[in-house]
Amino acid sequence: MANVSQKYLIANWKLYPARLAEAKMLAGIAKKRANRCRGVLTVICPPAIYLAELAGRYSSQRLSFGAQDCFFEERGAFTGEIAAQMIKDVRGQYVIIGHSERRALGETDETVAKKVRAALGAGLTAVLCVGERERDEEGRYLAFLESELGTALAGLSRQKLGKLIVAYEPIWAIGKGAEGAMSAHDVHETSLFIRKILRERYGEKAAFSVPILYGGSVAPENAATIVRDGEVQGLLVGHMSLDLKAFGEIMGAFEEVGEGR
Repeated sequence: MANVSQKYLIANWKLYPARLAEAKMLAGIAKKRANRCRGVLTVICPPAIYLAELAGRYSSQRLSFGAQDCFFEERGAFTGEIAAQMIKDVRGQYVIIGHSERRALGETDETVAKKVRAALGAGLTAVLCVGERERDEEGRYLAFLESELGTALAGLSRQKLGKLIVAYEPIWAIGKGAEGAMSAHDVHETSLFIRKILRERYGEKAAFSVPILYGGSVAPENAATIVRDGEVQGLLVGHMSLDLKAFGEIMGAFEEVGEGR
């Protein structure tokens, strides 16, 4: 179950690494570091073909595994798709849904909503990604976020929120290096806006039970500041999660935040 008092570090490996041997090496080192990192749950989402091997071998109290996507049907003639229950059956516990790269391939808000319901129905924790393509001075991006989040949550009961994480990833900030990431102040303001949407839909208590993460050019230089001053419950990290030195430093940033409080 997702926990708003828990800190999360979710690694999206995307289409890396090229070999299982390298994936096992990265997961083994991540496990050692995660087990020493108090106050944070690390979740690795590797390419689906590696998930069973890595989750079965390297899962621990502080390191979990998940998938980068799932389909919204349980079975059928859907070549190449992976059902949420299949992820669950190989010890995956999380699934990223609605990532900007999936949306860029044509995934709609309505499809994201069906995937969220499928993931939660299978007992997975759904990491729902939302984020605007550009930030305009008139504030139209706020209406976009409200629509994107509202559609994804359509038909979702308050009881299901216990297995939901919202990952805010402003598309304009992705892949630009630490200097291109959103400021902690703006992260905080946007997380408050997301909470407002959740509160209006589900009430105060339920809204504050949902962890909110930030993703978008997260690096060792800004990780602690974003978590602490952005007041989010964790980070969604892309390519930097495959850099052992950088990812270890990002893990360490969570301890820095804990010590500073």
